Amino acid sequence: MKRVLVWTMVLMGLSLAQVEVSFWHAMDGPAGRAIDEFAREFNSKQREYRVTPRYVGDYREAESKLVAALRSGSGPTLFQAEVVFFPKLVAEGSALALDEAVATVPKALTDDLYEAAWDYGIVGGKRYGLPFNTSTPVLFFNEDQLRARGLKVPGNWAEFGNVARALTSRSSKGFIALSESWTFEAMVTSRGGNLVTPGGRPAFTSKEVVEALEFLQNLSKSGSITARNLAESTFAQLDFVRTKGMMVFASIANWPAAENFSFAFKLGVAPVPREPGGKVPLGGAQLVVIKGARPEELRGAVEFWKYLMEPGIIARWVQASYYVPLRKSATPLLEQFYRENPYRKVAFEQIAYAQPRPRVPQFATWRNFLEEALERALKGGVPARQALEEAQRKAEAVR
Repeated sequence: MKRVLVWTMVLMGLSLAQVEVSFWHAMDGPAGRAIDEFAREFNSKQREYRVTPRYVGDYREAESKLVAALRSGSGPTLFQAEVVFFPKLVAEGSALALDEAVATVPKALTDDLYEAAWDYGIVGGKRYGLPFNTSTPVLFFNEDQLRARGLKVPGNWAEFGNVARALTSRSSKGFIALSESWTFEAMVTSRGGNLVTPGGRPAFTSKEVVEALEFLQNLSKSGSITARNLAESTFAQLDFVRTKGMMVFASIANWPAAENFSFAFKLGVAPVPREPGGKVPLGGAQLVVIKGARPEELRGAVEFWKYLMEPGIIARWVQASYYVPLRKSATPLLEQFYRENPYRKVAFEQIAYAQPRPRVPQFATWRNFLEEALERALKGGVPARQALEEAQRKAEAVR
């Protein structure tokens, strides 16, 4: 009896000594369930740290909750920061530098990471972020309708316009245009442009940005698109599912959620149309350790990230979430997954010509002005250049 009591006390002591690492994330559905599973496994494999994940809404909802928590001093240890929000957190001093903790990470791991995702975590010469989920925008399309009309998947923007018009009928539109900055950014970078200058200022009136919005506006005037704002994103999904729209841009990570719908057609996925030399913007998030975390909590967060970066874990994560694999060594583990449906590999193949999103703190605010301009042009009929010039003025006034 004494021996049982002693062991009980030892186990209780170990439990009490565990460092709690609270983890706020924006993943629901299969991806959220995978995170819960990874945390349970990590907790069972060691006794020093205990990770407690918590879903706090989509990216923008999570950002609002974190801001409120920081004001009250009740933020988490670890936070999944969407790539646009990430540099703002750093600039405001809300993210801790990770250089010292990351110095202990094996070089075999960091050298195996895809460079674009790993480098994004560095701001001002210091590391504040650890890559977790990375994606690229893709073109979802109604494959049955393309085949019925003898159309090919568009490879550039002229072809895209022709296909959108050809898919338009009395009952449906060729394309669903969402007033959202990331997918619009893809229309700009794929033309060789950018939303931000090399000097870190807004570039909303640059040639490629104006061309992209005028292109959409011309399609709208021809009756070939349905325009939706961010508040109508659910309606945009339903437009596509109900064949009211035949093509739409979204993250490849939207696929698992799309599988919850009963499609009456075969779902197709293709790369973003590009002009020669064009790029696609990387989406996703970085994991950051929030200010106020104790040194042992920071170490626990990094240890959990190292566990998430194990090739087998990455392979399971990709299959649950459809995000792209971050390590080269995880790719062979996904061959069967990609072979079963080649469309799943589209986002991964775009990594070859992907570029990071702007690492400018103010861009988290600037994008709101851009999205207003998109809505005014596509739903309000304001000329594209005029709408973008106003967005540029508002962005330039932000300091």
